[in-house]
Parts: sequence; C-alpha cells; structure tokens
Amino acid sequence: MADTNFQQLLAAARGQRLSRRQVLTRAAALGLSAPAIAALLAACGGSSKTATSAATAAPTTSGSGAASPASTTAAAATTAPTAVATPSATTPAATPSAAAAARGGAGAITILWWQAPVILNSHLSVAGKDVGAQRIVLEPLADFDKDAKLVPILAAEIPSVENGMVAKDGTSVTWKLRQGVTWHDGQPFTAQDVAFTFTYLNDPATTATTRGFYQDVDTVDAVDDYTVKVSFKHPTAPWFNPFTAIAGVILPQHILKDFVGAKAKSAPFNLKPIGTGPFKVTEFKPGDVVSYAINPDYWDPGKPHFDSVTLKGGGDATSAARAVMQSGEADWAWNLQVEATVLKSLESAGQGKLVIWPGAGTEKMIINHSDPNTEVDGQKSSYKTEHPHFKVKEVRQAVNLAIDRDSMATQLYGQTGKATGYTMNENPTYMPSGITWKYDLQAAGDLLDKAGAQKGGDGIRTLNGRKMSWLYTASTNSLRQKEQEIIKQSLGQIGVDIQIKAVDAAAYFDATNEASFQHLYCDIGMERNAAGVYPLLWYLRYLSADPSRDIAQKENNWGGRNIQRYQNPQFNQMYQQVSQEIDPAKYTQLFKDMQTLVVSDVADIGLVSGNNVAAASKKLTGYDPSPYATDTWDIKNWTKA
Repeated sequence: MADTNFQQLLAAARGQRLSRRQVLTRAAALGLSAPAIAALLAACGGSSKTATSAATAAPTTSGSGAASPASTTAAAATTAPTAVATPSATTPAATPSAAAAARGGAGAITILWWQAPVILNSHLSVAGKDVGAQRIVLEPLADFDKDAKLVPILAAEIPSVENGMVAKDGTSVTWKLRQGVTWHDGQPFTAQDVAFTFTYLNDPATTATTRGFYQDVDTVDAVDDYTVKVSFKHPTAPWFNPFTAIAGVILPQHILKDFVGAKAKSAPFNLKPIGTGPFKVTEFKPGDVVSYAINPDYWDPGKPHFDSVTLKGGGDATSAARAVMQSGEADWAWNLQVEATVLKSLESAGQGKLVIWPGAGTEKMIINHSDPNTEVDGQKSSYKTEHPHFKVKEVRQAVNLAIDRDSMATQLYGQTGKATGYTMNENPTYMPSGITWKYDLQAAGDLLDKAGAQKGGDGIRTLNGRKMSWLYTASTNSLRQKEQEIIKQSLGQIGVDIQIKAVDAAAYFDATNEASFQHLYCDIGMERNAAGVYPLLWYLRYLSADPSRDIAQKENNWGGRNIQRYQNPQFNQMYQQVSQEIDPAKYTQLFKDMQTLVVSDVADIGLVSGNNVAAASKKLTGYDPSPYATDTWDIKNWTKA
C-alpha cells in the first residue's frame, strides 16, 4: 500500500497536478523517507538538496491539498437562470504557449489601467478601476467565464441541485472549499473566512458597496473548515450571487477581524491586502501604481507564469493604447474608450492588437432626479428634494429625443459600440422587444413647450423659476467629452444650456470625493455599467424602497447603488416581486417589464451599447476575457510567447 501511495504521489508530481507544498504535505503524512521525498521534489521541479529539512517542516494538518482543475465548469442549478445568453468573443481568445507550464519564469508584465485605482478592497469600491487591481490579489469562490459558466476558484466544485448542494426550493446553497489554500502570510484559508466576509460587509457601519449583492442572505455558516452553507431569507433564484465574481472576493478573518464596521475604512489592508491570489502586493501608490510579486505558494500548480506585475494608472485611454500597440512599452491596456479610427491607426503599427469582446455595458446619461443646487441635512442632491426640471416627465422625454445616438455610435465607436435606447443591453434574454429611439429636435422642443419651459432673451428656457442651464459631468476621456459635445450642441438648439465638466477618473469614481458621480453634484452625468449574467443586482440602481439604504447619500457614505436618486413605487414593487421569484419564465418577464418601465419613464438614458476593448502585446498569450469578469480575472494563465 505504501508503495502504491508513493507511485500515485510521484505521478501527480510529474503531471504537475500538485504544488511543491502539497507534495511535501502528502509525503510527510505518508511518513516517507528523505530519499523518497527528494525523488518527489525532483519530479515536480524542486531541489533534492532540501528534501530532509523540507520534510521536517511540512505541515501535517492542512488537509489533502487536492485541487480540482480551475478550468472545470458546471451548469447552473435548476433554480438559477436557464435562459442565459452565450456571448461570443469577436477576437479569438489567446492560448498559452507550451513552454509556459512551470510557475514563474515569464518575467515581468506591465498593465496600463489609465483610470488609476485608489483602494484595493473591492467591498469598499465596485469601480472597475479598483476591482481589476485587487482581483490580482483577492479571489472569490467562483467566477464567470465567457460562456456565463461558473468556474471554481476557491471553491472545490460548483454547487447544483443535481449534486445536492443547492436546495431544490432555492432557500440555501452549500459550498465545498479547496483544501490546502493559504493566505499570502501563510495562514490557512478556511470556511471561517467566508463566514467572516459576510459579517464584515453586512454590518451597516462598514458601508460596504457590495452589501446589496447579499441582500437576500440570512446567514452564512461554517459547517466545518471546508464547507460553507449560505441560507437565504426566501427562495432565491440567483443563489450564485454571494461570494462570486467582482463582489464575491473573500477576506481574511485574521487580518480584518478588528476592522469591521466604522473601522473598516481605516484598515491597512485596504492599501496592502493579504489575499489568496496568484500575486502579492509589494507596493501601492493610490492614484498611481500597484506593484505585485509572484505568490510562490499559489494553490494552482504551475501558475502564475509571470514573476511580477506592474499595474500603472493615470494618463488617458489613447496614451495607454499607444503604449501597447505602437511603442510596445506595455503588455495590456484596459478599457479603451477611444475613437475607432484612432484605435485602427494605432493597431496598424504592428506592436499589439485590439482585443474586443461583448458585455462592456451601456454608456448612459445619468439624470439627477434630486436638486444639486439645494442643500438638505448638510448635503446637496438629497433624495428629499426634487430636481425642478427633471421632475417633469416631458423634460426627460425631450432630452431623450434630443440625443443623436447614431452619430455617436458611427463617428466615435465604430466596431466597439452601437446606438441603443435600452439601458441594459448585455443579456438579450431580459431585453423586451419594441423599445425604439429617434433623434427629433422638433418633437423635443414641442415637449418643452408643453412642459411650460419658456425661452428668454438669451434663448435659454426657464422652468419652475430656474433657468435650464445644466452642469454635465463625466470622467476625463476624449471620447466621452466628444459625446458630451454632441449632446450639448443638440440641447442648445432646443433652448437648454449645457456646461461641460470633465473630472479626473480618480475623483469621479471615488465615493469620498465631492466630484464623484456618487455625490452627483450636477444635473446630468455619465457612466457605463454591465448587468452581468442575472440582472437583479444591476437593477438596484433604480431601487428606492429604503432610501437610507438604496440611495447614495451622506448617511451611507454614498454607498447606495441608486446614484441618480430615482424614486418610483411601481418599480420598487416589481423589484420586490422579482427578487423572490424562482420560476424562470416569470422572472424573465418581470425583468423585461422592469426595463420597459425605466425606459418609458426616462429614469436614465441609454446611449451606446459597448463592447469591451483592450489592447494586448502580440507577445502576450493565455488571456481569455469574459463579459462577466474584470480583465485580470485569469491573469494566472497569462504568459509571453
């Protein structure tokens, strides 16, 4: 038996199915001699000279250490959505080279993240610029690949009704965790960390921006060190929302146990997190650069391939694209909201190529339904006030008619986006038919006349005692500013004056900054966001059932997802209904009805349905971008040819 065990372990080592640490753990548990351990280490690339000391130091209580392949996927359970669209990439996914089978050795990689991250704890920020930077370090139980399939990360397998881990009535889900995983400081990852993560973000004083993703969760219990049970308050179709994707990264209890609630914002962890991911943070300069080093004890054998990562922030999207595709100074450039003609010209230089895939979200005009010029309870844009112009539906309808979407899409986006009147475009399953849009300045002007908006001697209209002179903010980006100019020109023709303000992305997406879109101290703004696999949580942006929780304001540190202060009791009722519906046909229709409502009520305005656009060095391989995850979700697989 001992010889059989040795031979099985030797085969696993040779096939790189186990890491060096896992081989040592099992060898020690079997009581193998130093020469036997030396042979095992040699098989997995280790040094036989350290076999004796390594065997003595090998842990004996970390479990089996068996790791199922990270590429394993499972279909969603029967209580999960059954009609999810299957995105297909417009750029073929790169494949790793055969030479990159070993951990490390691929050198350094430089990623340009032109909207620089300011925090590395995604539970305190869901801005894409922060999420992508922290996903290199922190990991969820599972993530979604390009086919909307759950991929196990820290989970050992994907739950389903068939394997008994998802309750048939949709009231609970049980997760089995990988064994032998350690945090970057060497402490073991266990079910207690998962349960703690819920305790951390569910404390209202933490003001976690991801709390809404867990609104249906009642309890999270560590059944044993490697089993977690999530119980819901009611039957819940999206059982997979908690602890997956961008809002699901697990936090270390031993690091953050004293930083729950009001102390959460002051945790050193937020700037130098301890995670389980393929790389460790070595230095972080908020608003500038993040430096990472390889995690030599990463749970996935033979990964990552790069020895270090530099994520450089700042600058602009065009400069980032140029650095990858023209000068070859960097390896990857994220979120290239750049005019299509410029991107095509840069790609022709031959150093890199465009990577385009679906699901980048919808470029939208945010309408501030509150008054940004009136202060209530020490804050402007309070949900307790109404915007003097946008409270009139005809005004919102007029703005919708005065937007030349086709010019935006054709002149600015090209292959990277198309005109839309929907506010959610990423999953056709939940998009109702019949939503149309048109550009009609005459009809827009007629609506303003109907609303009682009168033109003054300067040509600017006045309504409800205030001039229709609006502040229009957006993050600093040449493409966005051109979108703003197109809209300004059209609105000017119907008597609305627009003042454009570009805000640096570091401030625009920082909830603590008064210039942020969370504060929305302006009349209209811009953002882009994607609905993901199941849009329930995406629709939080319109929910106002509990304003103190749902609407961004000072009391919740602007953590509410309803940025535009939209309030509609009919929508709240529909949201409550769909959140408890587990019948696929019924919740699909409800989602369609919700989209119809917010579009017809002009809660906000869809402009362009965008594709994800990045640039990659022609030497970079291994990436397989997903519409449902940040660019860096699979960075452990990246390497250079």
